[in-house]
Amino acid sequence: MSRLLRVTDVLLQDAELTEGRRADVRVAGGRVAEVAPALSRRPGEEAVDCRGGALLPGLVDHHLHLHALAAHRQSVRCGPPAVRDRAGLAAALASRAPDEHGWIRGVGYHETVAGNLDAVALDRIHPSHPVRVQHRSGALWILNSRAAEAVSLSSGDHPGIERGADGAPTGRLWRADDWLRPRLPRTRPPELAAVGAELARLGVTSVTDATPDLAAEALAAIADDMATGVLPQRVHLLGAPLDAPPAELSPRRPTVGPYKIVLADSGLPSLDDLVERIRAVHAAGRAVAAHVVTREALVLLLVALRESGGLPGDRIEHGALVPRELIGDLAALGLRVVTQPGFLADRGDDYARDVPARDHADLYRCRSLVEGGVRLALSSDAPYGPLDPWAVIAAAVRRATPAGHVLAAEERLSPVAALNAYLAPADDPGGPPRRVRVGTVADLVLLHTGRAEALADPTAESVRATLIGAERDPAVSPCDHPCLRR
Repeated sequence: MSRLLRVTDVLLQDAELTEGRRADVRVAGGRVAEVAPALSRRPGEEAVDCRGGALLPGLVDHHLHLHALAAHRQSVRCGPPAVRDRAGLAAALASRAPDEHGWIRGVGYHETVAGNLDAVALDRIHPSHPVRVQHRSGALWILNSRAAEAVSLSSGDHPGIERGADGAPTGRLWRADDWLRPRLPRTRPPELAAVGAELARLGVTSVTDATPDLAAEALAAIADDMATGVLPQRVHLLGAPLDAPPAELSPRRPTVGPYKIVLADSGLPSLDDLVERIRAVHAAGRAVAAHVVTREALVLLLVALRESGGLPGDRIEHGALVPRELIGDLAALGLRVVTQPGFLADRGDDYARDVPARDHADLYRCRSLVEGGVRLALSSDAPYGPLDPWAVIAAAVRRATPAGHVLAAEERLSPVAALNAYLAPADDPGGPPRRVRVGTVADLVLLHTGRAEALADPTAESVRATLIGAERDPAVSPCDHPCLRR
C-alpha cells in the first residue's frame, strides 16, 4: 500500500525522472532544492531509496466534488453494480439505519434498476422514513412522500421541481441542490479525512472542486480541513463566490479558479441571459467553467462566447458530446476541455446501448481535441465518475467498456499523453505537464517501477508513496513530519 508524507526536508535517492535519467532529488523547505546524479545525505536528513522508481509531479484531478464524494461514501448505493433491480433497491434501503435526523440518503441510481423513479414508486419501495435518492448523474434527486412533506415540496417554486399534469410535485428535483439544501435537517459538511487519504493513496496532490455556488459553510469547511491537515491536498475552487479574491498557491488554503456555470440539460438558458452572465463573470476578472454535456448546450455556449468575447482560462467541463465539426471553434475561442473518459470504462455499455451509433465517435473525445489544438485535461468527476486517476488514464488509452467493446478507437490517447493530462497545474488545465525541477513545490508521487513499466498497465498499485510539500512550521522540526499512511 502507498504512503503519504507531508514533508519539508527529505533526500530521494536513485529516482527515475521524467526525462528517463536517474538522479537524487533533495527536498528542503517543502520545495525541490537540488537534482543531481548523486547527493550526499546531510546529518539528520531523512532518506528514501527510490530503487529506480519513477518520481513524478503529484497528479491533479481537474474536476471532482469533495463534499459530495465524502457524503457518497456514507450513503446507500442504489445503482449498478451493487443494485440491479427493484428488489435489490428495496433491500439496500432497508439495510441502512436512518441518520440522526431519521433520513436515508441514497446515491448512484439509474433507470435500469426500477425505471423512472418518483415519489409514488419510492413510497412503494421504502415508505417508513424520509428518503432521498440521487441519480448517478448528480443532476436529479428523487424524494419519497415523507421527504417531500418534510421539505415542503408542494409549495416550492424552484424551476427544477418536476410536476405532473395536475400540478402536484412528482418528487423529482432537477439541479435544485441550492433550493433543497437549506430545507434538509441541518448538518455540518462531511469531514474530508477519508477522501484526502484515498486521494493520496492514488498519487493525487491537488484537486479542483467543481461544485457550483459553494455555500459559505462549505467553503469554510474545506478551508478548515486544509488548514488542519485533515485534507492534505491543495484545492482549486470553481464554486467560489464571483467576487472572491484570488489567493496564492498554498497547502493551507484553497485558491480561486474560473467561475462555474451550469448549462443544464433540463433547462438551457436563453442566449441573451447566457451572454450577460458570461460578461459579468469576465468583468469580475474570472474565466468561465461551463458545464456542457449535450450538443445543444455546446452550440449555445459557443454562440454566446462569440458574442461576449472570451477570456484566457475559459473552459468546458465534461464535453461529453463534441461533434467533430465544432473542434475548430473550440480551438479558435481558446477553450480548454476538462473531460472524463473514465465514464467509458464505468458505464460505456449503457452509452453503446442508449446513445445513437452515429454519436459514438463524439463521446468524450480526447485525441481529436488535442490534434485540433484544444487543450485537454483529464479528471474524475467523482463521486459521479471513478475517482482512480490510473483507471481514467487506462480508459483514455483503451476506451473500452466494461464488456470490452471499444468506443471510438481513433480517440485513444498514448499512455504518456494521458498521464500528462493529469500533470498540468490546477490553474492551467491542458497546459504543459509539470516537471520535477529545482524550485518547484515538492508535490510528488513515487512509483514502484519506472514510468514506462507503470504506463504499460496503469494501476494505482504502482504508487509507492505520495509526498506533499509542507510549509515550514516553527513548532515542528522537519524530521517530525510523520508518515501518515502506509
